[in-house]
Amino acid sequence: MSGHSKWATTKHKKAANDAKRAKLWAKLIRNIEVAARTGGPDPEGNPTLYDAIYKAKKSSVPGDNIDRAVKRGSGDLGDGVDYQNILYEGYGPGGVAILIECLTDNKNRAAAEVRLAFTKGGGNLADPGSVSYQFSRKGVIVLPGDVTEDAVLEATIEHNIEDIESGPDGAVLTCEASSMVAVRQVLQDAGIDYESADVEFVSSIKVDADAETAGKIVRLVEALEDLDDVQEVYTNMDVSNEVLSQLAD
Repeated sequence: MSGHSKWATTKHKKAANDAKRAKLWAKLIRNIEVAARTGGPDPEGNPTLYDAIYKAKKSSVPGDNIDRAVKRGSGDLGDGVDYQNILYEGYGPGGVAILIECLTDNKNRAAAEVRLAFTKGGGNLADPGSVSYQFSRKGVIVLPGDVTEDAVLEATIEHNIEDIESGPDGAVLTCEASSMVAVRQVLQDAGIDYESADVEFVSSIKVDADAETAGKIVRLVEALEDLDDVQEVYTNMDVSNEVLSQLAD
């Protein structure tokens, strides 16, 4: 299982306790606000907002919170917070490349917190472009475990699906970023449920990691994800099934 899919399929398990759930909800709400501000408050005419709301609902964010976020983002409740989208690049233990997407209203705070997390986690921030060149934007749709690969392939036969990677808890479908909305729609039309549909960064260069390195990367990624300004963390780590089983022990 690739590092990318590992993160994609575990994002939905992070709300294990109230503190983590509150952090997750705050990030999902922030995504909704930014999507509404950028593309307008109508989900049917704003696919980014539609997907942000869908993901929030899948994570049990209350409807009232979602509605307020849309109104704040569109300006109906006065001026909302002006978030900046910032991309940080770095290397973790074992030379694993890490890309961090932040939405923040304080660039200095975000940079300081990300740098500190890297230092504590045995990694280091890198110059812009030194990591991001190997990542490209892809449509990533996470499917639950009860969806069969045959059903997905049949529904998406007219679209250029790059990869479907199955795991014990579901599957991850990858397609061109420009096709993501269309692929999501045909899945819905076919009655196939999905957990989330996002445009994410996927690396073309994978780094194999042993159990020790993988454990360090997992801890570093979790520390980054715990930061309020960090929305998503991507790596190019690749781990074997044997290493995955060791991490699970």
